[in-house]
Amino acid sequence: MLLKAPAEPIPIQEIPIQNNIKLFIKREDLVHPQISGNKYWKLFYNINNYLEKNPETPYLITFGGAYSNHIAAVSAAGSLSGIQTLGIIRGEELEHKWRDNPTLLFAKRNGMNLKFVTREEYRHKEKLTEFLQNEFPDALIIPEGGTNEEAVAGVKMMLNDQTKDFDYLCTAVGTGGTVAGIAKFCEENQKVIGFKVVDDTSLENKILELTSGRNFNLIDSCFGGYGKIKDENIRFINDFKEKYGIPLEPVYTGKMMQKVFELIDEGYFPENSRVLCFHTGGLQGIEGANLLLEKQNRNLII
Repeated sequence: MLLKAPAEPIPIQEIPIQNNIKLFIKREDLVHPQISGNKYWKLFYNINNYLEKNPETPYLITFGGAYSNHIAAVSAAGSLSGIQTLGIIRGEELEHKWRDNPTLLFAKRNGMNLKFVTREEYRHKEKLTEFLQNEFPDALIIPEGGTNEEAVAGVKMMLNDQTKDFDYLCTAVGTGGTVAGIAKFCEENQKVIGFKVVDDTSLENKILELTSGRNFNLIDSCFGGYGKIKDENIRFINDFKEKYGIPLEPVYTGKMMQKVFELIDEGYFPENSRVLCFHTGGLQGIEGANLLLEKQNRNLII
């Protein structure tokens, strides 16, 4: 079964703030109950184009960490499309603990096979990819995070007539595919800001390989590192949900929104700017984050 565009437009919700900036959030987290946010659009053409070739034994293979939104999304997409899936998971120590991990348990329940590899093996994904393609010649191997040219084409679907009137378009950046797609297909007058949640100095070049323009700016939003959750992040996410009724996860959109509020306070955006932030989903990660926070006797994400 092919992935389909939603029948109704994704809602854009205003975030009322006491400021001369107009702030909005596009709820891509609502695009699908299991294939969340930007992952849906990154997989859209990857899977549809693959299935249109009528592979004899369709098989989706991809890579991810213990709490990967991408692993969860690919497993759900495979289940929805009736395709067998394989996840190459970073960390061999998880092989006998996956039942305690909500993301991996979700993937297994979707029928995904899991192969656990050492961090050293995982660092050499090019070799792994070559080996897997030889072993499964009919398979579609999707890179970690889903970022490739077809993913960038899918991200175009996040832009429409509703998004044309904004001055700034903001998204969290992990592997770069989403910000590349927004920058490639946005209006000429729009400025794109990518909020880096990973400390990767090569990100700008990776993005430039996927989009010809330089109409984007990257801002550090790591808050201590990828996947690291500080108490201030938890406070912000919980306050945000209480005030605006919108849940955020702590790795991507939560950190982006926190940084956006800091930039507004610092006067980064000119007066009367209209700023649109994309909620890229990943709310499945909250359960796993809370398990770790609970072990550390820290406040939980509500």
